[in-house]
Amino acid sequence: MQEQQDTITDKNVKYEEEFITRRGLNLFTCRWLPADQDIKALVFLCHGYGAETSVFMKGTGIRLAQAGYAVFGIDVQGHGKSDGLQAYIPSFNDVVDDCIVFFKSVRETKDYINKARFLYGESMGGAVVLHIHRKEPQEWNGAILQAPMCKIAENVKPPPLVVAILIKLANVVPTWKIVPTKDIINNAFKDPLKRQEIRTNPYMYQGKPRVKTALEMLNASIALEKRLDQITFPFLLLHGEADRITDPDISKELYKSAKSFDKEFKLYPGMWHGLTSGEPDENIDLVFTDIIHWLNKRSPAGSVRGSPLRHADVSAVVADSSSTASKREPDLALEFKLNDSDQQKKLATSTR
Repeated sequence: MQEQQDTITDKNVKYEEEFITRRGLNLFTCRWLPADQDIKALVFLCHGYGAETSVFMKGTGIRLAQAGYAVFGIDVQGHGKSDGLQAYIPSFNDVVDDCIVFFKSVRETKDYINKARFLYGESMGGAVVLHIHRKEPQEWNGAILQAPMCKIAENVKPPPLVVAILIKLANVVPTWKIVPTKDIINNAFKDPLKRQEIRTNPYMYQGKPRVKTALEMLNASIALEKRLDQITFPFLLLHGEADRITDPDISKELYKSAKSFDKEFKLYPGMWHGLTSGEPDENIDLVFTDIIHWLNKRSPAGSVRGSPLRHADVSAVVADSSSTASKREPDLALEFKLNDSDQQKKLATSTR
């Protein structure tokens, strides 16, 4: 382990980073650990397309570590500090498997083997999380999904002819940067100062998507779209109502279709795609309050194998969440919850 030299955390968080080798590639990994409190549970980060973990997701790592969570991230192939042509994903399945192997290596260490474990995915990272769940349906206590890329909206879904062209181009010029798309940074991050800070991050990709990358992400989304009803683990789903990158209606469909016994959906009016990195500070604080509250209620003491959440016994969680909602400071979110007794959605609307 090599601790980063510049100061990116406060005294209550320990930051570490290292490279692992997978398929002949050096993949960057990092972790944020509570320095002065017991670890409640493990959280594994999956970043979005063109993003990375050590700089872009630093705020997430710090906040969760300060709340008592051990946080682990990996830059997938072609992203951040990992090997590979920048923003080139030759195989989405390899990306998923790389995350599985790294996350498993952490989960099985002596210090962490009995800790509850959660996945955390943003945008494309949300798709990675859901694919991990498909391959390891019994290994996770739950997930936080922020504007996940889990389906292509009908109004932007490419017609069969375009898909056929993409396939042909991917076989000939897979790394070609020609796929038309709107500027992600301008459209994802609401706060102008944070938007500029993200633009200066040397590890963020800001070019057009490569042909093969676009095709792999399209196919990954289509594969999930057909299997939304196979999602069974507990999850907190977060989406900005004014998101210009991923359609909030898709998250609504995910929430409705998933068979998870414990699921919660928060829709934030006026917020954009980058809920935890591109909003004004007060909005970011609100989102992290919701995330940490959700995690705290699902981080049981003792062995993860004995977690009551593994048996879908979430009545106490739902009841407690409902009873404490009125005690928390009012927020901007529209909150949907699955009630274990009547299987009805509860809609609670509040404003500042």
